[in-house]
Amino acid sequence: MAKIKVRVVDAYVYKNTGERYKFLLLKRAKTKLYEHLWQGVAGKIEPGEKAWKTAIRELKEETGFSPKRIFVADHVSQFYEVHGDRVNLIPVFGIEVKEGEVQLSEEHSEYEWLPFEKAQERLVWRGQKQGIAVVHEMITKKDDRMRWSEIKLEEI
Repeated sequence: MAKIKVRVVDAYVYKNTGERYKFLLLKRAKTKLYEHLWQGVAGKIEPGEKAWKTAIRELKEETGFSPKRIFVADHVSQFYEVHGDRVNLIPVFGIEVKEGEVQLSEEHSEYEWLPFEKAQERLVWRGQKQGIAVVHEMITKKDDRMRWSEIKLEEI
């Protein structure tokens, strides 16, 4: 029987340009699995680490940014992985950053800031497309989800 596992996170990083939101996509390096795949910030949860702390750690490691704001998206991605015979559940986060220069790690070869529609089009996997759509919806809608799902950085 397949195991259910939460072992990685996805985070969609954005900035407010004043006229619209732009999302940061990272292109995986040729030396990595899924080379040349465009993605948000993603990474493995370390033993004993909370998923939201993984998102912040991976943000710093992959981009050099610290979060201005972080929230839990109203979405969990999922996929079946033949290797390990497991169903992966991936918590999704939205992370706002201030203006600044991206400092890529060796995991990625390129980056691009894109408006939502172009960013969603660039992503390949359905879970990615749904995840970024939920993040975009949550930052543009005026409902209570943000109030309930924001992680207070001053309390960390």
